[in-house]
Amino acid sequence: MKAASKTLKLIVLSIVVLLLILVVAFYFFSGYLLRVGIETAGTRALGVGVYVDDVDLSILGGTVEIDGLIVKNPPGYAYEDLLELGQGKVTAKLGSLLADTVRIKELKLDGIDLVIEQKALSNNLQDVVSSISSKKKKKAEDKERAEPSGKKLQIGELEISNIRVKVKLLPVPGKADTVTLNLDAIKMSNLGTDSKLSTGILASKIMLAIADGVAEQGVGVLPKEMVKTMKSALGKTIDLGKTATEEGKKLLEEGRDSGKEIIEGFKDLFKPKKEE
Repeated sequence: MKAASKTLKLIVLSIVVLLLILVVAFYFFSGYLLRVGIETAGTRALGVGVYVDDVDLSILGGTVEIDGLIVKNPPGYAYEDLLELGQGKVTAKLGSLLADTVRIKELKLDGIDLVIEQKALSNNLQDVVSSISSKKKKKAEDKERAEPSGKKLQIGELEISNIRVKVKLLPVPGKADTVTLNLDAIKMSNLGTDSKLSTGILASKIMLAIADGVAEQGVGVLPKEMVKTMKSALGKTIDLGKTATEEGKKLLEEGRDSGKEIIEGFKDLFKPKKEE
């Protein structure tokens, strides 16, 4: 009996240790996968490097904290980075974390430092916006492209706060070559509820919303030509979204499911609610 009892205890202890190892491994491995997923999707969507220092995942709390996200500059600019995020926090519904669609109650991005660098008639932010537009156009035209795999997102509330913008202008005698802006907080709600929203499309939404804020609040502060060209680039992206949506209707009528991510994801692309 004693031998059997001892054997049973060893078996139970082994199972407990194994479970602990699995929990710890899942915790760290999931954090790594989230970081890689954000970096990969962001890089593909924006056309420039996206890197994350750390991702802290709490399974029981249903939260994800992101520290030190950096968006690199396009080639040819003096500054290495375009944007730096201080901290991001995601609060999701626990039961959806393992489902195909992750339902996020709240996504907060706080402390964004954006450096806009002017070069000739363009600037680094405009280049990224134009890159987003060209990528969406290419995907919309490729009707036979298979729909990407990966989890879809539904976001109740998205808030971007403390957005600090430093604009480096071309040197002009007698004028300051640096302008600073503090953008109003940007709020969006009910994202992905009537359309498919992926991590890549979300990255595009955030960057375009910030660019729109710069174009709107830069009037009278930034050079007129810079604001004009920025609004033009944003306008082309909006028009592309409308065209892609119409194309999506045709594909749905034909029963085809290629290209849906870009088509459906752009429906609510420019509906940010700005804090008064």
